[in-house]
Amino acid sequence: MIKAVIFDLDGTLLDRDASVLKFINNQYDRWKEWLGHIPKEKYISRFIALDCRGYVWKDKVYQQLVEEYTIRKITWQMLLDDYVAEFHNSCIPFPNLIGMLEALKDASIRLGIITNGKGQFQIDNIKSLGIEKYFDTILVSEYEGIKKPNPEIFNKSLRQLGVSTSESMYVGDHPKNDIKGAKNIGMLGIWKKDIQWDHVDADFVIEDLKELPIIIQELNNMRNKKC
Repeated sequence: MIKAVIFDLDGTLLDRDASVLKFINNQYDRWKEWLGHIPKEKYISRFIALDCRGYVWKDKVYQQLVEEYTIRKITWQMLLDDYVAEFHNSCIPFPNLIGMLEALKDASIRLGIITNGKGQFQIDNIKSLGIEKYFDTILVSEYEGIKKPNPEIFNKSLRQLGVSTSESMYVGDHPKNDIKGAKNIGMLGIWKKDIQWDHVDADFVIEDLKELPIIIQELNNMRNKKC
């Protein structure tokens, strides 16, 4: 019986690619007086390349941008501070996010988030999506001092939800940090499909969040019939 679902954030609930594109467009416009010597498309594409889909923290990204494009009068730290302060205003959810969470809560499924990243930054993004109220536990790696795929961060979330590994599933987009990390401790691993990878060893693959309640209902119906 599936009693709990734990989610990744970036690339699973938050459409990070779309959010980054929106943010960097807005940042360029806000700082155009000092960035205007760089073609906007060039600034955006270079930021996205250096960002490596969020796996490079932005201090390195902005240091590189300031050096490459000879940005004067504003520092990489100022741009980084702007990123930290403003990114949550550009957060875009994946389609059907709220409907999916509502359906799971209606089915009495307990919900959690485990996300790697900076503590307050990730909390601000979750609040911006308007989804904090749905979750019984939220763990951010900076606050926890451990990150996925370390099994302890998964186990801590399960303890807080009061469920066993056999009663839970993890939904994420990263093959190692999310799917392998969850499966290694006995959870079901649900891959939120991402074009970056061709194949992931997951128990289920979804392209749209609305598929998840259907999978859980079918699994629970099957298990009830066996009892």
